[in-house]
Amino acid sequence: MMVNGSVNHDASEESGGETTLTMDRRTLLASGSAVVGSTLLAGCSGNGDGGDGGGTDSDGDGSDGSDGNGGSETTDIAIVSSPAGFDDNAFNDLALEGLQTAAEEYDISINQVEETEQSQYQSVQAELAQSGDYDLIVLVSYNHTEALSQNAPEYQDQYWMLINDYVDEPNVTGYTWANHQMSYLAGVLAGTMTTEDLSHEGGSTTPDSAQVGFVGGVDGSLINAFEQSYVAGAEWVNGDVDVNVGYIGNYTDTDTAADIASSQYNDGADIVYHAAAAAGRGVFEAAQENGRFAIGVDADQSQTLPDFQDVILGSAVKYINEGTREVAAAVAEDNWSTVAGANTLGLEDEAVDCVIGQAFQGQLPDAVDANLEEAKQAIVDGDIEVPCTAAGCN
Repeated sequence: MMVNGSVNHDASEESGGETTLTMDRRTLLASGSAVVGSTLLAGCSGNGDGGDGGGTDSDGDGSDGSDGNGGSETTDIAIVSSPAGFDDNAFNDLALEGLQTAAEEYDISINQVEETEQSQYQSVQAELAQSGDYDLIVLVSYNHTEALSQNAPEYQDQYWMLINDYVDEPNVTGYTWANHQMSYLAGVLAGTMTTEDLSHEGGSTTPDSAQVGFVGGVDGSLINAFEQSYVAGAEWVNGDVDVNVGYIGNYTDTDTAADIASSQYNDGADIVYHAAAAAGRGVFEAAQENGRFAIGVDADQSQTLPDFQDVILGSAVKYINEGTREVAAAVAEDNWSTVAGANTLGLEDEAVDCVIGQAFQGQLPDAVDANLEEAKQAIVDGDIEVPCTAAGCN
C-alpha cells in the first residue's frame, strides 16, 4: 500500500438536516439457522469476545426482539468492524461498548464480526442479512457505505446502522459525529500548548516556536476534515503556527505512524494529533521516544491506553457508544422510527468534546481551559465556522 510522507506547511495554507423516516417493524423472518459462508466464518469472533452483556444466544427463530420490559424474546445484533478491527482502543471498541451497555438493560445477544478487508464488506453484509438471524446489523465506519448502498435496498426487512455516513433507505439509520468540531478543539489545545512551557515525565515543549503535527490514516475526505479543522483550531489560537501533516495510508500500521510522527517531532513539533484509529498507537510511541506530547482521538486514550498517559495531553472524543446504545434500545423496544434517517451529533448535543488526559488534569495552564471553553461556546453560537468537507458537517 502506498504510504504518503510527511509534508511541512504553514497553517494559513489550509482550507477549510436531519431527516426522519418511518417504516413498519421488520417482517418476521423465517425460522431456522442460517448457513453462513466461509468469508463470514473467517471474520466472526462470536459472542465470546464481544460479550452478550447478560443476553442469551439467538435460537434462530427470527425473533422480533425484546419488548423493552424484560420480555423473553432476544434482540439479536451483529456488529461488523471497520478496517482497523476491534481492540483499537477507540472507534470500534466504543461502538461495541454501546451495544454491551444496551444489553445490560435489554435481552440482547451480540455477534462481533471482525472484517478488516473492505473488499469483503458487500458479501459479509449480505450473508448476515440472508441469515435472517439479526434484528440489527451495525456497520462501523464509512468504509461500509458502498456495500450498504447495494445491500440496504436488497434486504429491505433488515435494519442497518451505519456509523460515520448514511445511505438514504428507510431501513437505515446513519449516525455521524461532528469530527470537525472535536478536531477543531484538539487544534485549540495543541495551538495553546505549543507556546506554553511544559515539562512532564521526561517530555517538554519548546515554547519559543509554534509548531504542531497531524498524522492521518487514509488520505481521503473524512480524515482530511479532521486535518483541516485541527489546523483551523490551532490557527485560531496562533495565526503563526506551523502544522506538519503526514498520512499513513491505512489505519493499522503503527510503525509508519511512528516514523511520520518522529519526523514531525524532529522538525520541531511539540504536539502531534492523530486521526488514525489503531495505528495512532505509533504516534504515542514516537512521543515517548522523542520526549514530546500527543493528542488522542475518538476515546479518552489516556484511559484506554494507560501506558501512554504520560504523553497524551488530551483526546478529541466522540461518544459513539451512546449512539449504538440508543439504536440498540430503539430496536429492542420496537421503536425504529425514533432513530431512522440521518443523524448528526455535535457539541450542542454534548456528543463530542476535547478532554484533558488523566495525567495532566489540573496540571496545564489556565489558558487551556479558557481557550477550549471560549471555542466551544463560539462554535455552538455560530461565531466560529469550523471548516469541514466531509459527512458530519453541520
